[in-house]
Amino acid sequence: MNTQAKPSKLIAGATGDWEVVIGLEIHAQVTSKSKLFSGASTEFGGEPNTHVSLVDAAMPGMLPVINEECVKQAIRTGLALKAQINHRSVFDRKNYFYPDLPQGYQISQYKHPIVGEGEVLVDLSPTEQIKVGIERLHLEQDAGKSLHDLSPNDSHVDLNRSGVALMEIVSKPDMRSAEEAKAYVSKLRTIVRYAGTCDGNMEQGSLRADVNVSVRKPGDPFGTRCEIKNVNSIRFIGQAIEVEARRQIGIIEDGGKIDQETRLYDPSKGETRSMRSKEEAHDYRYFPDPDLLPLEFDQAYVDVLAADLPELPDEKKARFIAQYGLTPYDAGVLVLERAFGDYFEEATKGRDAKLVANWVINELFGRLNKEGKGIEESPVTAAQIGGIVDLISSDVISGKIAKDLFEIVWSEGGDPADIVEKRGMKQVTDTGAIEAAVDEIIAKNPDKVEQAKAKPTMLGWFVGQVMKATGGKANPQAVNELLKSKLGI
Repeated sequence: MNTQAKPSKLIAGATGDWEVVIGLEIHAQVTSKSKLFSGASTEFGGEPNTHVSLVDAAMPGMLPVINEECVKQAIRTGLALKAQINHRSVFDRKNYFYPDLPQGYQISQYKHPIVGEGEVLVDLSPTEQIKVGIERLHLEQDAGKSLHDLSPNDSHVDLNRSGVALMEIVSKPDMRSAEEAKAYVSKLRTIVRYAGTCDGNMEQGSLRADVNVSVRKPGDPFGTRCEIKNVNSIRFIGQAIEVEARRQIGIIEDGGKIDQETRLYDPSKGETRSMRSKEEAHDYRYFPDPDLLPLEFDQAYVDVLAADLPELPDEKKARFIAQYGLTPYDAGVLVLERAFGDYFEEATKGRDAKLVANWVINELFGRLNKEGKGIEESPVTAAQIGGIVDLISSDVISGKIAKDLFEIVWSEGGDPADIVEKRGMKQVTDTGAIEAAVDEIIAKNPDKVEQAKAKPTMLGWFVGQVMKATGGKANPQAVNELLKSKLGI
């Protein structure tokens, strides 16, 4: 694992370089129609307090009943994280004042979680990869939501989220920069989305992070850490780490010491502020929940779930490199979302995979980003991209014409081959027709011909003129070759 940061990742302080040490606790909402211990709906956006059962409201005598689908989802996630699956785990009561959790405690897992140690491979660039250790994954229930902006004097409580199943995925303190932490969250989000165990929607709060940050001089023992609660975007996670690391360095360099505490990040002010102090011992008075038996299953149960897992991002990336000859960078982009890989493979069928990847990543993704659309909203289908690539590969159109064709397909739809036929967009490969245009341009510009012989870079001007004369349809390769021979370059 990472023990020390590269010099480029160190933060310069007044007394020398500092290293930031980061560990993350990711709270991922389990994809399930009902809650962890009740049958109430988990759907987002209902009217306040409409997705609440008597169990969620902690009515007297109501007993929790485990939702087996949530257990399966936790195991699937553990398998996707290459982690130890514990065949026996225990639910505990975490006694803690939650104003929006009616029981007065949270049902969680403490000493015996459902998933143990694993690891995640994180690509930082085409040439740099780190491993981030997973400490554990446990199941727990979410709290409700307190609303303070509906009345000047009262707080309102919405229990729709209360009891929703969460997986808390705890990393080891293996990250050494904000960039590493952001890349790790992004990779973890990709993994759970592939596995179908969490939708990863950070805007709706179904993936959020508690960020543990400490600083030290390189080679020193770990410093005192502060925890930044409930950060709900990858960009904010990066900002919170930068701000908190510099705050801690400033305090230590001024002769102060860091108090272990829980803090909040305020993006509008670009600062973290204290929420509550947190002593070394987590005194939550955990004890096994008397209403729930230990959770037990055998290896056969795990094997059935493992057999049903889809191909995961790391495996898919390795296959794209081996099978299609893609660069690690292109393969990495195409596996970021399961839908990206599916689209690429649909478009590739028997075609030049590198050319298809280039069109999908640069033209299609570039345009989707510009318009703020997801791939599922793309007006250009995989078959249409494949059709454009076929026309390029068979020299019917040039790369430049292909871009114009992409624009037409994006705006109007249609079969690329039909559009090229009906609109006369085929490139001119007839060398006789191209030669006539070349001869005419040379005859009209004797001065430029002399300049080109002395300065071969002038060739580009002639190519441009010929392309203009042929309405951009001349085969660029043929134009280049004819010009070179006629100009004697």
